[in-house]
Amino acid sequence: MKYLASYSPELLDQVRQLIEQNRLGDYLQKKYPERHAIQTDKALYEYVLDLKTTYLRSAPPVHKVAYDSKLDVIHRALGLHTAISRVQGGKLKAKKEIRVASVFKEGPPEFLRMIAVHELAHLKEHDHNKAFYRLCDSMQPGYAQLEFDLRLYLTHRDLVGKTRAE
Repeated sequence: MKYLASYSPELLDQVRQLIEQNRLGDYLQKKYPERHAIQTDKALYEYVLDLKTTYLRSAPPVHKVAYDSKLDVIHRALGLHTAISRVQGGKLKAKKEIRVASVFKEGPPEFLRMIAVHELAHLKEHDHNKAFYRLCDSMQPGYAQLEFDLRLYLTHRDLVGKTRAE
């Protein structure tokens, strides 16, 4: 349960019970039955840009948004924000990029939004502090619950993958 390590022992016990009773998948399917239709990098860029325009107009522009198939393996991250610095005509220009793990092409729309909100919040708040999480919650009410459920989703995904591999 690597995705849930920071949660309380009581909560982890509840998750273990769902896993032992083979009900975690059912819980997630019932709570998040839909899959989003944002399948291309262009559609993802437009989706993230719309969120940015709605909630973070004064934040620096985002120049690129893309799905990244290597992200969860290499960086152990679900999303990543970077600033690529380049020299252009004697000036140093920083271009902001957001990458989302490709595994979320198939996920519920709530999880894609949670990841997009998380990465956009880094445009204003670099650290995972109280201000960062307040900003996330203002863009996505119930952010903390979504983050927990996303961790449950990843745990279930790992368990299903192990079952298929055996």
